[in-house]
Amino acid sequence: MNQYEFDFKDKHVLINGAAGHLGQKLAQSLVALGANLILLDKNEAGLSVLKNSLPKSKFNTAEFIVCDLEIDHERKKYFSEIRNKYSKLHGIVNCSAFVGDAELTGWKVDFEEQSIQTWRRVIEVNLTSIFEICQILAPLLKVTTNSSIVNVSSIYSEKGPKWEIYEGTNLGNPAAYSVSKGGLNQLTRWLATTLAPKVRVNAVAAGGVQRNQPTIFLERYSAGVPLSRMASEKDLVGPILFLLSDMSSYITGEVLHVDGGRGIW
Repeated sequence: MNQYEFDFKDKHVLINGAAGHLGQKLAQSLVALGANLILLDKNEAGLSVLKNSLPKSKFNTAEFIVCDLEIDHERKKYFSEIRNKYSKLHGIVNCSAFVGDAELTGWKVDFEEQSIQTWRRVIEVNLTSIFEICQILAPLLKVTTNSSIVNVSSIYSEKGPKWEIYEGTNLGNPAAYSVSKGGLNQLTRWLATTLAPKVRVNAVAAGGVQRNQPTIFLERYSAGVPLSRMASEKDLVGPILFLLSDMSSYITGEVLHVDGGRGIW
């Protein structure tokens, strides 16, 4: 195998948030590249859809685990079971996220109305659970060569929102989401030095992904992006695969911005 090609044959990779838009695309790509997968999400129906979409191969294995990362004892149980069942891991992709919706109390509302209870739920899923999965499963990563953790962050981990792009829509940008992703960036850096040299830890700071947003929002958002569009899942999968693979063997502690250039303006 050429050293500059993606090679995941016989490697074991865990994806949490596997039933989401990005998690599904990433799982499909990794299976096609030969990886064995552990796929974790609270969305049982979504995991079932993913299971049926994966290409069938006698050379790959895939385990599907229904787990709610917001529930402390539940995630501890499954993380510990994974550690006891598997002898090694080559990669972890943390792409689960608490994103909420307009119906969630104290979420996509004015700052004065944002709920402390919802804040705590976001921090629990987007930050605390990521700390814990890395902590519990780090021993499995340390026994392999050039293992890698990739955390999916956001441009809002470092940038403040432009409120005018949200006007007249039911979209929002709650403080807890941005703060949790900012914490994830710093956790990435902290883990990179703590787990080195055995394990590399990087993050992808994703720009906004197009998912049926109102036309007016798409136009406003895209006007602030040099590449004049929002991202797709495909735009994010490639950089994540790069950071997981041996092609990035001398990269750790980085937050790679995949935002169409939005951050340079």
